[in-house]
Amino acid sequence: MNAFMMSSLADIHIRPYALADAALVWEAARESLAELQPWMPWCHPDYSIEESRYWLEAQVPAFQQGTSFEFAVVSADGRYLGGCGLNQIDRANSRANLGYWVRSSATGRGVATAAVERVRKWGFDQTTLVRLEVVIAIGNIASHRVAEKAGALREGTLRSRLLLHGTPHDATMFSFIRTERPVSSGPSSGAAAV
Repeated sequence: MNAFMMSSLADIHIRPYALADAALVWEAARESLAELQPWMPWCHPDYSIEESRYWLEAQVPAFQQGTSFEFAVVSADGRYLGGCGLNQIDRANSRANLGYWVRSSATGRGVATAAVERVRKWGFDQTTLVRLEVVIAIGNIASHRVAEKAGALREGTLRSRLLLHGTPHDATMFSFIRTERPVSSGPSSGAAAV
């Protein structure tokens, strides 16, 4: 498999998903099964292109209705690298979950961090949300690094917060707040893997 190459993090873009992305999502998920499955139960050995289509059929209208904002993460030449978005939107409390994943062949290059930074900016520029939460299972070290490098503030541990493969797992809560600058954690161009 060819490794993903990019000249800079400026080469990373986000765009709303389209129904035509089903094969791209399926291919990236299949490539990344070993890395994603422990943390994202939707990515399982029998994951099918039909599941990708079904998910996209829900996401496209959700974006238009403002109930979920899921983005394809793509390179400058259009290669699909993963997904990043705002979901579980709680309008009463002006908050949303910010989630992300990157295909295996694109990890370790700062792609996820760049995507999180772009979705954070989009979320605060284009919505009235005040708080974006990043909830990560304890043990998902790569995803923790992404949140830290993107400048999310680590707030603490939530006991039995995530149910993964039928088993409760503790999770770390990170957040971005509209009125605060992201927390500095070193060079913003550092590589992170998800």
